[in-house]
Amino acid sequence: STDSESSVLGDVFFDYDRFQIRKDAMTLLDANAGWLLTNGNKTVLIEGHCDERGTVAYNLVLGEKRAQATKRYLLDIGVAASQLQVTSYGETRPFCKQQNEDCYQQNRRAHFVTK
Repeated sequence: STDSESSVLGDVFFDYDRFQIRKDAMTLLDANAGWLLTNGNKTVLIEGHCDERGTVAYNLVLGEKRAQATKRYLLDIGVAASQLQVTSYGETRPFCKQQNEDCYQQNRRAHFVTK
């Protein structure tokens, strides 16, 4: 994206079929939280994404759980609920289109879009 602000907030990646926040994601979310706390007038949309394995319906639910888990982590460290919106795209908006594990990992993410 050419929008410089969207690159301010890093994406969080998830293990296969999981929505728990990984240890490696916590540092990144702490940094995202810092930006949100400094920019209290900004809102972000947290998009939940999945790889293509599993049904479309299942992945929409899993994407929602990933976005909600990400939101919950940010709320727990003090980000205002009014700054956070969530949505799920499931498997419908893959970042990477090849059918291999590297690609699947890139697609299992919560992606931040600043408003």
